[in-house]
Amino acid sequence: MSIEHDTGSSLSELFTDDPLSESLAALIQQMRPGDRLPSERDLAAQLDVSRTALRDRLGMLEGLGVLRRRTGAGTFVETLRPDALALALNLAISSSHLPLPSLESVRIALERQAAAEAARRADPVLIAYMKRAIDTMAATERRTDVLDADRAFHQSLLRAAGNPSLTFFAEALSSVLTKDLADRSERLESETLSTSRQALLVDHHTRIYDAILAGDPDAAMRAVDEHFDAIGSS
Repeated sequence: MSIEHDTGSSLSELFTDDPLSESLAALIQQMRPGDRLPSERDLAAQLDVSRTALRDRLGMLEGLGVLRRRTGAGTFVETLRPDALALALNLAISSSHLPLPSLESVRIALERQAAAEAARRADPVLIAYMKRAIDTMAATERRTDVLDADRAFHQSLLRAAGNPSLTFFAEALSSVLTKDLADRSERLESETLSTSRQALLVDHHTRIYDAILAGDPDAAMRAVDEHFDAIGSS
């Protein structure tokens, strides 16, 4: 039975209801980064599809960073990068007409989970990077340095969780939300960073840090919620 679809399939079909793409995904999952796929001729025969349809799907997967075609050498499996996933997310979001700000709650959920896992793991070295970011945030008088320290803190939080999947998806989502985050940063940079506001930011991040250092997952998640609630209302 042929699993070939027309090469003019819609974007949603390519991602959610395309047996050929699903078969390629199943094959790739059995392989390691650096492994070479069978030749187009052999793979088309194996999957019972035309080489035209196969080449279309291989090109799509290459565009997403899952595969890399090397002239004269073949097609190889690649390690998927967060920025490549961000491309797929952007395409899916655009076709689904999802408002970007609505994804912010997903990002917050990832950070809440990261905080809980970091508290359970309690790696003193990785947690120390969070403290360093807080110290920088408290000591600097430049708005841009405060924003850089804020980003460094949240990156350190994700690393402290020790969960590569959380880090991967958070980075991919951050890439999707780049414009929204950039607009927020621009608004903050255009405002006068008062001593009280800076102290508030330091206090919020310190509460997250203290809860993680104390090994209290529930308190860590509450602190993350309070931090983002305060940002959203500011």
